[in-house]
Amino acid sequence: MTITQEDELEALRGIGRIVADTVQVMARAMQPGMTTLELDAIGRAHLEREGAVSAPESTYGFPGATCISVNEEIAHGIPGPRELTLGDLVNIDVSAARDGFFADTGATFRLGKVSPVLDRLCRDGKRATEIGVAQVGSGKPLAGIGAAVGRFASARGYTLIRNLASHGIGRALHEAPEEIATWPTRGDRRRISKGLVLTVEPFLSTGGLWAEEGDDGWTLYAEPSAPVVQYEHTVVATDRGPIVVTLPG
Repeated sequence: MTITQEDELEALRGIGRIVADTVQVMARAMQPGMTTLELDAIGRAHLEREGAVSAPESTYGFPGATCISVNEEIAHGIPGPRELTLGDLVNIDVSAARDGFFADTGATFRLGKVSPVLDRLCRDGKRATEIGVAQVGSGKPLAGIGAAVGRFASARGYTLIRNLASHGIGRALHEAPEEIATWPTRGDRRRISKGLVLTVEPFLSTGGLWAEEGDDGWTLYAEPSAPVVQYEHTVVATDRGPIVVTLPG
Protein backbone atom coordinates (compact mmCIF):
# COMPACT_ATOMS: atom_id res chain seq x y z
CA MET A 1 0.00 0.00 0.00
CA THR A 2 0.93 3.63 -0.19
CA ILE A 3 0.49 5.73 2.93
CA THR A 4 -1.33 8.97 2.23
CA GLN A 5 -2.68 9.93 5.66
CA GLU A 6 -1.29 10.13 9.17
CA ASP A 7 -3.95 7.83 10.59
CA GLU A 8 -2.82 5.09 8.19
CA LEU A 9 0.72 5.43 9.47
CA GLU A 10 -0.47 5.24 13.06
CA ALA A 11 -2.48 2.10 12.30
CA LEU A 12 0.60 0.53 10.73
CA ARG A 13 2.71 1.50 13.71
CA GLY A 14 0.12 -0.17 15.92
CA ILE A 15 0.15 -3.54 14.20
CA GLY A 16 3.91 -3.22 13.69
CA ARG A 17 4.43 -2.87 17.44
CA ILE A 18 2.18 -5.88 18.06
CA VAL A 19 4.10 -8.24 15.78
CA ALA A 20 7.46 -6.96 17.07
CA ASP A 21 6.35 -7.45 20.68
CA THR A 22 5.10 -10.95 19.83
CA VAL A 23 8.52 -11.92 18.48
CA GLN A 24 10.19 -10.65 21.64
CA VAL A 25 7.70 -12.37 23.95
CA MET A 26 8.32 -15.66 22.16
CA ALA A 27 12.10 -15.23 22.18
CA ARG A 28 12.14 -14.61 25.93
CA ALA A 29 9.99 -17.71 26.51
CA MET A 30 12.26 -20.09 24.58
CA GLN A 31 13.89 -22.82 26.63
CA PRO A 32 15.37 -26.26 25.99
CA GLY A 33 12.73 -28.98 25.89
CA MET A 34 9.95 -26.66 24.75
CA THR A 35 8.24 -27.70 21.52
CA THR A 36 7.77 -25.28 18.69
CA LEU A 37 4.01 -25.80 19.07
CA GLU A 38 4.21 -24.62 22.68
CA LEU A 39 6.22 -21.61 21.56
CA ASP A 40 3.66 -20.85 18.86
CA ALA A 41 0.87 -20.95 21.46
CA ILE A 42 2.63 -18.18 23.36
CA GLY A 43 2.73 -16.07 20.21
CA ARG A 44 -0.90 -16.81 19.41
CA ALA A 45 -2.01 -15.78 22.89
CA HIS A 46 -0.17 -12.47 22.64
CA LEU A 47 -1.69 -11.68 19.24
CA GLU A 48 -5.16 -12.47 20.56
CA ARG A 49 -4.67 -10.25 23.60
CA GLU A 50 -3.79 -7.39 21.28
CA GLY A 51 -6.78 -7.97 19.01
CA ALA A 52 -4.63 -9.12 16.08
CA VAL A 53 -5.07 -12.08 13.74
CA SER A 54 -2.27 -14.25 12.35
CA ALA A 55 -1.76 -13.27 8.71
CA PRO A 56 -0.33 -16.54 7.32
CA GLU A 57 -3.06 -18.54 9.03
CA SER A 58 -5.93 -16.31 7.91
CA THR A 59 -4.57 -15.57 4.42
CA TYR A 60 -3.05 -18.87 3.34
CA GLY A 61 -4.31 -21.45 5.82
CA PHE A 62 -0.84 -21.90 7.33
CA PRO A 63 -1.01 -24.51 10.13
CA GLY A 64 0.13 -22.21 12.93
CA ALA A 65 -0.11 -18.65 14.19
CA THR A 66 3.59 -17.99 13.61
CA CYS A 67 6.41 -19.48 11.53
CA ILE A 68 9.13 -21.10 13.65
CA SER A 69 12.15 -22.44 11.74
CA VAL A 70 14.92 -24.31 13.56
CA ASN A 71 18.47 -24.88 12.29
CA GLU A 72 18.21 -26.51 8.84
CA GLU A 73 14.70 -25.05 8.41
CA ILE A 74 15.16 -21.55 7.00
CA ALA A 75 11.59 -20.28 6.65
CA HIS A 76 7.90 -21.18 7.03
CA GLY A 77 8.57 -23.84 9.66
CA ILE A 78 5.34 -25.38 10.96
CA PRO A 79 4.91 -25.35 14.76
CA GLY A 80 4.81 -28.92 16.02
CA PRO A 81 6.41 -31.52 18.29
CA ARG A 82 10.04 -30.59 17.57
CA GLU A 83 11.81 -29.82 20.85
CA LEU A 84 14.24 -26.93 21.14
CA THR A 85 17.74 -27.71 22.35
CA LEU A 86 20.72 -25.66 23.46
CA GLY A 87 22.73 -24.41 20.51
CA ASP A 88 19.74 -24.14 18.18
CA LEU A 89 19.22 -21.25 15.79
CA VAL A 90 15.52 -20.39 15.96
CA ASN A 91 13.89 -18.07 13.45
CA ILE A 92 10.62 -16.54 14.63
CA ASP A 93 8.56 -14.87 11.90
CA VAL A 94 5.36 -13.09 12.91
CA SER A 95 2.93 -11.38 10.56
CA ALA A 96 -0.51 -10.27 11.62
CA ALA A 97 -3.41 -7.96 10.88
CA ARG A 98 -5.55 -5.61 12.94
CA ASP A 99 -8.28 -3.29 11.68
CA GLY A 100 -7.36 -4.10 8.08
CA PHE A 101 -3.63 -3.27 8.38
CA PHE A 102 -0.84 -5.84 8.09
CA ALA A 103 2.76 -5.90 9.32
CA ASP A 104 5.49 -8.54 9.12
CA THR A 105 8.68 -8.99 11.14
CA GLY A 106 11.08 -11.70 12.19
CA ALA A 107 14.47 -12.49 13.65
CA THR A 108 16.84 -15.39 14.24
CA PHE A 109 17.71 -16.13 17.86
CA ARG A 110 20.42 -18.21 19.47
CA LEU A 111 19.22 -20.62 22.17
CA GLY A 112 22.20 -20.61 24.48
CA LYS A 113 25.73 -20.56 23.10
CA VAL A 114 26.41 -21.23 19.43
CA SER A 115 29.64 -21.57 17.48
CA PRO A 116 31.62 -18.42 16.64
CA VAL A 117 30.67 -18.89 12.97
CA LEU A 118 26.94 -18.90 13.76
CA ASP A 119 27.30 -16.06 16.24
CA ARG A 120 28.97 -13.93 13.57
CA LEU A 121 26.32 -14.95 11.04
CA CYS A 122 23.57 -13.72 13.36
CA ARG A 123 25.25 -10.38 13.98
CA ASP A 124 25.93 -9.89 10.29
CA GLY A 125 22.40 -10.97 9.35
CA LYS A 126 20.98 -8.22 11.49
CA ARG A 127 23.41 -5.75 9.96
CA ALA A 128 22.47 -6.83 6.43
CA THR A 129 18.84 -5.96 7.14
CA GLU A 130 19.82 -2.58 8.57
CA ILE A 131 21.80 -1.89 5.40
CA GLY A 132 18.81 -2.84 3.26
CA VAL A 133 16.43 -0.69 5.28
CA ALA A 134 18.74 2.30 4.85
CA GLN A 135 18.17 2.13 1.07
CA VAL A 136 14.43 2.79 1.42
CA GLY A 137 13.29 6.31 0.54
CA SER A 138 11.14 8.24 -1.90
CA GLY A 139 12.48 8.03 -5.44
CA LYS A 140 15.22 5.54 -4.68
CA PRO A 141 15.63 2.41 -6.83
CA LEU A 142 14.06 -0.78 -5.47
CA ALA A 143 17.10 -2.65 -6.75
CA GLY A 144 19.27 -0.51 -4.48
CA ILE A 145 18.21 -2.66 -1.54
CA GLY A 146 19.63 -5.84 -3.05
CA ALA A 147 22.70 -4.07 -4.39
CA ALA A 148 23.67 -2.74 -0.96
CA VAL A 149 22.94 -6.01 0.84
CA GLY A 150 24.86 -7.89 -1.83
CA ARG A 151 27.94 -5.73 -1.43
CA PHE A 152 27.92 -6.34 2.31
CA ALA A 153 27.36 -10.08 1.96
CA SER A 154 30.13 -10.46 -0.61
CA ALA A 155 32.61 -8.46 1.44
CA ARG A 156 31.92 -10.64 4.49
CA GLY A 157 32.10 -13.92 2.59
CA TYR A 158 28.39 -14.80 2.65
CA THR A 159 25.79 -15.87 0.14
CA LEU A 160 22.15 -14.76 -0.12
CA ILE A 161 19.10 -16.95 -0.69
CA ARG A 162 17.94 -15.78 -4.11
CA ASN A 163 14.34 -16.91 -4.29
CA LEU A 164 12.99 -15.48 -1.03
CA ALA A 165 12.25 -11.84 -1.78
CA SER A 166 10.88 -8.86 0.08
CA HIS A 167 7.41 -7.61 -0.85
CA GLY A 168 4.83 -4.89 -0.55
CA ILE A 169 2.52 -5.06 2.46
CA GLY A 170 -0.03 -2.93 4.30
CA ARG A 171 -3.57 -3.84 3.30
CA ALA A 172 -2.65 -7.47 2.63
CA LEU A 173 0.22 -9.71 3.69
CA HIS A 174 1.67 -9.75 0.17
CA GLU A 175 0.89 -7.04 -2.35
CA ALA A 176 2.58 -4.91 -4.99
CA PRO A 177 5.43 -4.37 -5.48
CA GLU A 178 6.15 -8.09 -5.53
CA GLU A 179 9.51 -9.87 -5.71
CA ILE A 180 11.75 -7.15 -4.27
CA ALA A 181 15.19 -8.73 -4.49
CA THR A 182 17.47 -8.57 -1.47
CA TRP A 183 20.36 -9.71 -3.67
CA PRO A 184 22.02 -7.94 -6.63
CA THR A 185 19.90 -7.94 -9.81
CA ARG A 186 19.97 -6.38 -13.25
CA GLY A 187 17.15 -4.81 -15.20
CA ASP A 188 14.84 -3.84 -12.34
CA ARG A 189 14.17 -0.15 -12.97
CA ARG A 190 11.34 0.27 -10.46
CA ARG A 191 11.48 3.23 -8.10
CA ILE A 192 10.25 3.51 -4.53
CA SER A 193 7.27 5.85 -4.34
CA LYS A 194 6.59 8.15 -1.41
CA GLY A 195 4.58 6.37 1.28
CA LEU A 196 5.23 2.87 -0.09
CA VAL A 197 5.05 0.12 2.55
CA LEU A 198 7.35 -2.86 2.08
CA THR A 199 9.34 -5.48 3.93
CA VAL A 200 13.11 -5.77 3.97
CA GLU A 201 14.19 -9.35 4.77
CA PRO A 202 17.48 -10.67 3.38
CA PHE A 203 18.34 -14.32 4.06
CA LEU A 204 22.08 -14.37 4.77
CA SER A 205 23.91 -17.71 4.58
CA THR A 206 27.32 -19.34 4.79
CA GLY A 207 26.74 -21.06 1.46
CA GLY A 208 23.04 -21.50 0.67
CA LEU A 209 21.76 -20.08 -2.62
CA TRP A 210 18.16 -21.25 -2.96
CA ALA A 211 15.18 -22.17 -0.80
CA GLU A 212 13.60 -25.54 -1.52
CA GLU A 213 10.25 -26.72 -0.19
CA GLY A 214 10.12 -29.77 2.05
CA ASP A 215 7.68 -32.65 2.08
CA ASP A 216 5.16 -30.85 4.29
CA GLY A 217 4.44 -28.29 1.58
CA TRP A 218 5.49 -25.34 3.73
CA THR A 219 8.91 -25.62 5.36
CA LEU A 220 11.84 -24.30 3.32
CA TYR A 221 15.44 -25.55 3.38
CA ALA A 222 18.67 -24.13 1.96
CA GLU A 223 20.20 -25.58 -1.19
CA PRO A 224 23.10 -26.22 -0.94
CA SER A 225 22.54 -27.04 2.72
CA ALA A 226 24.06 -24.34 4.94
CA PRO A 227 23.14 -22.19 7.95
CA VAL A 228 20.82 -19.27 7.13
CA VAL A 229 19.57 -16.34 9.22
CA GLN A 230 16.84 -13.82 8.49
CA TYR A 231 15.91 -10.51 10.08
CA GLU A 232 12.89 -8.62 8.80
CA HIS A 233 11.19 -5.27 9.22
CA THR A 234 8.16 -3.56 7.71
CA VAL A 235 9.18 -0.12 6.44
CA VAL A 236 7.49 3.01 5.07
CA ALA A 237 9.34 5.10 2.47
CA THR A 238 9.42 8.88 3.02
CA ASP A 239 11.28 11.85 1.58
CA ARG A 240 13.56 11.68 4.62
CA GLY A 241 14.22 7.96 4.35
CA PRO A 242 12.73 4.87 6.00
CA ILE A 243 10.28 4.65 8.88
CA VAL A 244 10.51 1.24 10.54
CA VAL A 245 7.09 0.37 11.97
CA THR A 246 7.99 -3.05 13.41
CA LEU A 247 9.61 -1.81 16.61
CA PRO A 248 8.77 -3.23 20.06
CA GLY A 249 6.64 -1.08 22.33
